[in-house]
Amino acid sequence: MIDSIISSTLLLAVPLVLAALGGAIHRRAGVVNIGLEGQMLAGAFIGVLASAASGSWLLGVLAGAGAGALTGLIMSLVITRLAANEIIVGLGFNIVVLGIVGFALRAVFGVSGTLRFPDQPRIPRIVIPGLSEVPVLGAILSGKDVLFWLSVALIPLLAWAFANTRWGIRTRATGVGAPAAESLGVRTLGLRDAAGTLAGLLAGLGGVALALGVSGLFNENMIAGRGFVALAAFYFGRARPLPTALACLLFSFFDALQVRLQTGGGLSADLIQTLPYIAVVAVLAWTGYTGLRRSTRVAA
Repeated sequence: MIDSIISSTLLLAVPLVLAALGGAIHRRAGVVNIGLEGQMLAGAFIGVLASAASGSWLLGVLAGAGAGALTGLIMSLVITRLAANEIIVGLGFNIVVLGIVGFALRAVFGVSGTLRFPDQPRIPRIVIPGLSEVPVLGAILSGKDVLFWLSVALIPLLAWAFANTRWGIRTRATGVGAPAAESLGVRTLGLRDAAGTLAGLLAGLGGVALALGVSGLFNENMIAGRGFVALAAFYFGRARPLPTALACLLFSFFDALQVRLQTGGGLSADLIQTLPYIAVVAVLAWTGYTGLRRSTRVAA
């Protein structure tokens, strides 16, 4: 049972980690990305369509990432070039994407809610010989797909890039003080658009990971608030890669646990399904409380 929960937690964490890291990049550039939910949905939808049409999971992954990047760029342009409110744009964007996807499902495919293709290609999982049977360690390292390893690699890579590369330093400077950065010749609008595109790309990959890696189908409600959980994760992690990823793991653990409790029976499924979201609220409340205590000590 422990191995099963560990494996499920890590698999369910992949979509969240990818989307949250994208949101963290955008936040470092000074924009709170409320549109992660819609970008994940667009990536999942296009990824499923492309993989089914081509018969290749790799093309599905690339198409889903491209769809997420395009939606991220469009949303960013509305915010940066038209000076629209980022919160209103993000929420509206989520609604628009959901509406377009729902319309396409009914008008083009004649289905309501769930779209499943025969022989739907899925992202293959890499089983490490000899390690898959080892308790705990096998559950952690074996049976994972390429997007899992990508999300693991992105955590130290982004931490290093923010601290040591020209792009990372200028992105952080844009987020801290755009007017000051502009006075030094930094193209802040371009950096924010690049960050928004990258955030959309990673969120699109998160949607693909959920559709082609976890479930093997598409459902218009499959994101189920994960974009907002990713937002909460990078808020909890203060847009730093490692704490952000750890927050995603915490949510995924409770998500895997509630699935296990539902199959065990004896408890209300409606109440069990709220468990991951209660955990998110508790974490955010604790974050706010510790921040308040810290500011109180500084003021004293």
